[in-house]
Parts: sequence; structure tokens; C-alpha cells
Amino acid sequence: MKLFTTALFAIAFGIVIGLSFPSLWITEIWEPSNPRGAERLPSGIIASESDLYLRRLWGNPDEDLVKQPRYLATFTVGYNQRHNIDACVSKFSENFTIVLFHYDGVTSAWNDEFEWSRNAIHISVKKQTKWWYAKRFLHPDIVARYDYIFIWDEDLGVDHFNAEEYIHIVKKHDLEISQPGLDPETGFNWQITKRREHSEVHKETDEKLDWCSNPPRPPCAAFVEIMAPVFSRDAWRCVWHMIQNDLVHGWGLDFALRRCVEEPAFEKIGIVDSQWIVHQFIPSLGNQGKADNGKAPWQGVRDRCQMEWKMFENRVEAAEKDYFRSLQVESPSNSTTSH
Repeated sequence: MKLFTTALFAIAFGIVIGLSFPSLWITEIWEPSNPRGAERLPSGIIASESDLYLRRLWGNPDEDLVKQPRYLATFTVGYNQRHNIDACVSKFSENFTIVLFHYDGVTSAWNDEFEWSRNAIHISVKKQTKWWYAKRFLHPDIVARYDYIFIWDEDLGVDHFNAEEYIHIVKKHDLEISQPGLDPETGFNWQITKRREHSEVHKETDEKLDWCSNPPRPPCAAFVEIMAPVFSRDAWRCVWHMIQNDLVHGWGLDFALRRCVEEPAFEKIGIVDSQWIVHQFIPSLGNQGKADNGKAPWQGVRDRCQMEWKMFENRVEAAEKDYFRSLQVESPSNSTTSH
């Protein structure tokens, strides 16, 4: 009996101590609400988002950043187009972080020629496209500090463009995805992306009658081209997940962007007419291809673009059908990614 009483007292005493000092028996952390893979960390130490701000290697970290740019502008470039990129960068204020993706491997020469280049971020991988770079280096958690993200080609004329004014207009019209209007006198462009005179923004147009529908859909509305898109932070988080790892040219993506904004999508996607650009149609990316079976390098690149477009359409259609099938409902008939 005495032994039983002693054991009972020891158990009771242990419970009291455990309740009074829980740290004595909780030896591991497991926080399921933390990001995947970080469940063993206390939530207060987790830094789930980052930025592209450049920091010094000395001094107090709290004093590193003299300024914190609110916007991000990226260009996929080759050295031959350096003067065009110099003109583009001059249109972006210090409120922008500038990132250059180099598809030709030339980086240091930019710093020798342009003062602004020394404060830009340079990422160099040969013979890749801007969507390849974007998928790998512009994860939404990495660019979460930026309100708007410009993902632009290198062959754009910007004499009639000002980035700060562009941002002002985008905010005014509550556009989640946008692009500057394109000079209607140069090259082939979709009807909707052509600049309209005496207009600040437009969101709809008339293409071929059998392409347009009600409610308006691409390419008659809710549509921008992939040469010079601008995304809000929230829209980019969605678009990044839709970019396929192996489909590097981004063809077909423009028809699917509407999926990344709240309906009605044609109210959130638009063309800014008062800040417009010129598409110069310089086929520099085609020259990065490889001659094969008698085809010129540019032709092989073009064929790959067409192939990727079809593959992307098929994947979106299949994924959508699988989703609605899982809900045991019929997939909407107007959910295709192209006209």
C-alpha cells in the first residue's frame, strides 16, 4: 500500500511539474501552418518572401537600403541591342529594380558602357527565352515586394513611353494585366493591342466576327501580347504557376492570362494608349536557334513556338476537364485558350 501511494504521488507530482513547466517535456517544434518544409521552425524566424534589393557586405543590415524600389522591370537581352535597352532603361525611374537576362552570355561589357548597368541585376544563361528566365528567377515569393512587374522584350521603341506615368494610369483604371499600346503603323499586331489616338486606355475591340463572343474574350478583350506585358503582384503569382517548365516561348499564354484575374476579366486587362511603344520586330531570338534538316535557325525556333502553342492549349484543356470531372460537372464549352 505504501508503494502504491508513493507511485501515485510521483505521477501526480510529474503532472503538476509538466503543466507548470511545459518546456521540460516539449522538445520539438511542429507548426503545420508554416510553409511546407518549414514546420520544424518557430514561425517568428520564417522569412517566406524575399526581394531583389542589393545589399552591402558591411555595416548594420537595417541601414543597407537607401531606397526600396516598388516596381520591377526585366528585359531579356543580347549585347547587340544594348543601345535600345539603354533607351528603355532611361524611361524607368529609380523606383524600379532593373534585371537583365542575358541570352548571349555577354554581361561585363554592359557595365563598361552604361553607368546604370552597375546597379542592375544581371543573370546570364545562353540561348534561353524570357519565360524560361521568368519561371526560374521570378518566383512570386522572390518578387513579392514589387507592386508591378514588367517582363519585356529587347526590341521595343519607347520614345512615347514613361514608366511612372504608365503605373499611374494602370492604377487609375484598376488593371491587373496590361501593356502599352503598339504603334499601328509598324508590323503585324492584334487589333486590340494597337494604340488608339485620343484614348487613355481601351479594353475591347473587334477582330474577326467569329473570334469575338459575349462576354468578350481573347483576342477581342482580356488580352495582351507577350512581348511587353505588365502584371500586378497578385496577377503574377497566378501567371507564374501557369507557365510550363518545358514550354519556353510562352506562345498561347496570352490567350490564357484572363484566367488569372477576377471575372469579368475584360475589366481587369487592358491596353494603355496614352503611353505607347513601337515593336521593332528584330529577330534576334531566332538567330539563337540551330540549323537542322535544311531549315534556317529562325525557322526551327518558329516551328518550336507553334508546337508549344498547341501543347499548351491541350494541357490547359485537359487540366480544366479533369477539374470539372472531379466535381462531377460538365466543363464549360467556352473555356478554350484560343480563338
